[in-house]
Amino acid sequence: MENMFRLMGSEDFSDRRRCIWVNGPVIVGAGPSGLATAACLREQDVPFVVLERADCIASLWQKRTYDRIKLHLPKKVCQLPKMPFPEDYPEYPTKRQFIDYLESYANKFEITPQFNECVQSARYDETSGLWRIKTSSSSSSGSEMEYICRWLVVATGENAEKVVPEIEGLTTKFDGEVIHSCEYKTGEKYRGKSVLVVGCGNSGMEVSLDLANHNANASMVVRSSVHVLPREVLGKSSFEISMMLMKWFPLWLVDKILLLLAWLILGNLTKYGLKRPNMGPMELKVVTGKTPVLDIGAMEKIKSGEVEIVPGIRRFTRSHVELVDGQRLDLDAVVLATGYRSNVPSWLQENDLFSKNGFPKSPFPNAWKGKSGLYAAGFTRKGLAGASADAVNIAQDIGNVWREETKRQRMRTRVGHRRCISVA
Repeated sequence: MENMFRLMGSEDFSDRRRCIWVNGPVIVGAGPSGLATAACLREQDVPFVVLERADCIASLWQKRTYDRIKLHLPKKVCQLPKMPFPEDYPEYPTKRQFIDYLESYANKFEITPQFNECVQSARYDETSGLWRIKTSSSSSSGSEMEYICRWLVVATGENAEKVVPEIEGLTTKFDGEVIHSCEYKTGEKYRGKSVLVVGCGNSGMEVSLDLANHNANASMVVRSSVHVLPREVLGKSSFEISMMLMKWFPLWLVDKILLLLAWLILGNLTKYGLKRPNMGPMELKVVTGKTPVLDIGAMEKIKSGEVEIVPGIRRFTRSHVELVDGQRLDLDAVVLATGYRSNVPSWLQENDLFSKNGFPKSPFPNAWKGKSGLYAAGFTRKGLAGASADAVNIAQDIGNVWREETKRQRMRTRVGHRRCISVA
């Protein structure tokens, strides 16, 4: 409480109704990373508050994913700490199953986020040694709040904000529909229409596959090289195979084995307009964080011509797109599968843990802890497994301090009580 008194004396706190003191950490974000951290803190008996700008948990999954999406990796490497997936779930759970799992997870660990609380700023107060998190409500009330705490956990994730590229004519001349992949749900409405998918990552490939399955005329822009791997090899996940190989062989050899397996299963993709990077898939993941595409059927559509691969875009006109090779395509709609970015730099006033791109400066596995009680959960570029590892580390670190200080406080209480009796 001494720190709290210092803080109250440092600035004007005339409107105390808007200031909330949090005994434990404040967790920003109620996605899988935030839920995992909260659950691990609950196991450590550490109180916490979870702030979420949306009106539900896991808003990315609930509101910004297409209907056909499934987990790309096996469920055992995607489960959160302390609670496995139900046994009757398939190897790759569906969107609805994953959301149900997360809701059950929140219920089990009694995680009740403060919804519609959008963090405007968070800064460390040197005088008091506490964090000050200012929020505004996205509900009709529009109220503002300030949370004061000792620990701050940033769990907003790698995919907080959509990336929308600037392309000549896209917003000023093109008359067709333009959406980001986070707004795409199903290809049903695009039957018989010509749709251009911009981006060839996992989202771009899967949206193109879904469009083709709904008999749309789908084209996909591939501007640069990309690694495409089969999701499974002889019934075994490519991810699990790569993890197993990396225990025994150097990275360059693992990449050669993966590329050989990909060639045997998928064939030579160059003739379809897909060139592989010079760097191997696992090395590229380690160095840049760029994840290889795991094929779940898009390659079959590309080979059959149901999805056309096209080069980079030069400009859009009223009803066409002009490509860098001179082609002109008639279009009805454009889906921007151009990815997401972290939004941390827009609200966190701190320079030690996070870089300007919104990711921790230190590489995995040392990216989860900063200075002055600041933590990062889910920024490892290693998916849900990385987020779970962060959550365990963060909770243990805070829990150790919490138990030690609780123990000292109890000792001081006992000593004070004995003195009182002796004086009497």
